Amino acid sequence: MMKVFVTGGTGFLGNHLVKKLLKEGYEVKTLVRSISKAKEILGSTDAIFVQGDMANVDAFADELRDCELLFHTAAYFRESFLYGSHWEELERINITNTLKLFEYAKKYNIQRIFHTSSNNTIQKRKDNKPSTELDVKKLEHAKTLYAKSKIIGDRLITDFSKQHSIPVITFLPGWMMGPVDAGPTTGGRYILDYLNKQIPGNVNGSIDIVDVRDVADAIVSAVTKVKQTDRFLVTGNHFHLRELSKHLEKASGIPSPKLTIPKPVAFTLAWLIDRMAAITKKEMSISVNGVHEVSEGRVCSNAKAIHELAITFRPLHVTLHDSVNWYKEHRSELLTVPISPQPEKQSS
Repeated sequence: MMKVFVTGGTGFLGNHLVKKLLKEGYEVKTLVRSISKAKEILGSTDAIFVQGDMANVDAFADELRDCELLFHTAAYFRESFLYGSHWEELERINITNTLKLFEYAKKYNIQRIFHTSSNNTIQKRKDNKPSTELDVKKLEHAKTLYAKSKIIGDRLITDFSKQHSIPVITFLPGWMMGPVDAGPTTGGRYILDYLNKQIPGNVNGSIDIVDVRDVADAIVSAVTKVKQTDRFLVTGNHFHLRELSKHLEKASGIPSPKLTIPKPVAFTLAWLIDRMAAITKKEMSISVNGVHEVSEGRVCSNAKAIHELAITFRPLHVTLHDSVNWYKEHRSELLTVPISPQPEKQSS
């Protein structure tokens, strides 16, 4: 039985990846910040919990010693929620300590590394054709500090792989949605705000949306199909926010908002909300970073992943139906109580 190590085991992508790996017969050790949270989310599995944090890689790195594969899903991503500059934390977790973790992986003879990045590192094509893995965004074109951290991190990871001859397979998900988003991530926050009737209207923008379970499936599929350094876009399908609202209406029974918010108005509103977040120290449903993402209108191609990894993508209505039902069944208190946790290191 192959033993593997997964970071971010209680994160959104991480918990689905752990479950998928176990189902496929792997022995899984996973990094978790909280054992109690791990028991709540993964307690029914046979995963081995390693308490630790990407803020201190040295403290848990020896746990890699007897593993063959490393799956890195942990990242700092919550700048989309909370106002202010988060560059110090983004740089430390997404760049410096990620490279440190990979150095330890080399030291302990990890055979391959499966790394989760983001399609925020991909540039929109000028000809408006779907972007591919080759359309890497230039650093000066990054709209958010999170995107900047991932662009820099991916460059350094590529250099690391070349220098140390250790394959690093990188995955570039779109906006992930799905069940068991306990954090929640931006996708889960959007769904919860919709269920709370806190989405006043649909920003005139669009984005790639992917089911988190499909991303996990793609990563596990790559274990048997990809032996060398490579990159895969796993972004699902592209939707206007009006379409997203219509699907949420069907999944929840709550009428979708009729108002369409023009982009200039959305940026102004988001700017004001960001400053309110700075005062209240609470997460908000709209942010300047979020408006940037849906305004770009970048469409990505999944062709490479579909062809080489033999994966498919769930329809959005299935993803949202499962998401809504999970929140209602497992976290019904979140439908009425605002969520304002401290920033966490979770899946990308």
